[in-house]
Amino acid sequence: MRVSLRAALLGCALLAALPAWAQPPAPPGTGTMPLPIGPGARPLTLAEAEAALVERNLAVIAARRGVDVARAQRLVASSRPASTVSVGNNFFQFGETQNGALRGARYLSPGKNINVGLSVLVERGNKRTLRTRFADRQIEGAEAQVLDALRTQLYALRQAFLGALLARANLEVALGNRASLDRTEQLLRRQFRDGAIPEGDLLRFQASRLQFEGDVTSNAQAYAAGIAAVAALLSADPAAFQPGAGQLSSLGINPQVTGALAPPPGQAGRTAAPAGPASAPTAVRTILSPVAFDVQGRFDAIPDLGIGRDELAQGVATRPDVVAAERQAAAAAANRQLVEATRSRDVTVATNWGRSSLSQDLPDSRDRLNALNSFGVQLSVPIFTSRIVEGNVAAAAAQQGQADAVARATLLQARADFAVAWATMEQARALLNLYAGGALGRAEEAYRSTEQAYVAGGRTLLDVLDALRVLNATRIQANQARYAYLLALSQLELASGVSGVAPRL
Repeated sequence: MRVSLRAALLGCALLAALPAWAQPPAPPGTGTMPLPIGPGARPLTLAEAEAALVERNLAVIAARRGVDVARAQRLVASSRPASTVSVGNNFFQFGETQNGALRGARYLSPGKNINVGLSVLVERGNKRTLRTRFADRQIEGAEAQVLDALRTQLYALRQAFLGALLARANLEVALGNRASLDRTEQLLRRQFRDGAIPEGDLLRFQASRLQFEGDVTSNAQAYAAGIAAVAALLSADPAAFQPGAGQLSSLGINPQVTGALAPPPGQAGRTAAPAGPASAPTAVRTILSPVAFDVQGRFDAIPDLGIGRDELAQGVATRPDVVAAERQAAAAAANRQLVEATRSRDVTVATNWGRSSLSQDLPDSRDRLNALNSFGVQLSVPIFTSRIVEGNVAAAAAQQGQADAVARATLLQARADFAVAWATMEQARALLNLYAGGALGRAEEAYRSTEQAYVAGGRTLLDVLDALRVLNATRIQANQARYAYLLALSQLELASGVSGVAPRL
């Protein structure tokens, strides 16, 4: 009867705290609750992050520069071969007799003679057109690579964002548990101070709550890591933040003692326990490190797919990396045609004109010459090039075959990725339905029944804490199931190449 009376007294005290201790299911808006972050961390939604990634992500910017390079190369490829102009003069002259003697050596002024030449390469085999076509195929491939870079970087952003949002949701659960445990501990301390319960009950409760403190710190660390990953993808400095995170008076934080421990809120004063082990701190003081952003989104929003498997499967053929591989194969075919055109040898046409106003020493001429002009034309054709040309043609043909094989392999890999992504989505949806269909409700009902049995004297306080741990684990697993499903939708968009499949939070 004495045990039942003590249990009843403690049960009454606990019942007063039940609305705070027995946390309801994750309320609508999970992932948007305010957290003790620094003043410089601005809220960031997934839509805002995706819009910023398009403009700021360095991988996407680098891919765009690749398109600029390809367009510049087309400008070069569509141009005619550059002609060559030469200008020169003779600066020294001497005569030679029939017997080989040298006569009349003299230096010449540049103004007395000049030689001008023009050399033009005449391409044959329609090389300029083929060269331009090859450059066009390269531009198309570079544009597809931009879309593929955007596709992969968007998925990386969504993965990091959802990971940070998962940590945020788990942190919200952990902070809710902490607040409830703090209030319950205050009641137990008051009961111990008044002599209603022995110190052992309070110590067992304090020892059992340490696991929940570990949940707070681990989820806070996971949240900071997720924010850093998001910031890096947005080309922001993850370490650029203002200090002051986690410093909320409601969390019992003293800014002058960073990282120190302190009793939970309200533990001091009239609710404080007498000096001894039970008065030791039971909660960490610091909650969050400073972060660059505060990601927010409806983590509990479970969107429907809205499209069938067959439609998604058809979209695989237009996935950017598949298109890029096909365009690379088309560029390789255009390059082979260009190389084959080298079988038609180009001709170089050179013309020159020379004028000399030097004395020509022509004694039998009636009129002495003042200057001598000469004109010339030269044609040059490369010879003995068949082995070189055929070797280049063979290499281009092999490269085309290689590009065709890569294109086929890319398509097959894309279809394999889609098959895996679809199966992952189905399994994630089935698991999420399990939690949404009653798993959370059963865990809450189990906790309530254990609590009622404790009030009636049939269970111990540790049994109630065990039920709370099961409820907490169920909530964490439900968050993990939501994360797995949302990430599976993002993977399905990545694998199918069909936009609009990824969740909008």
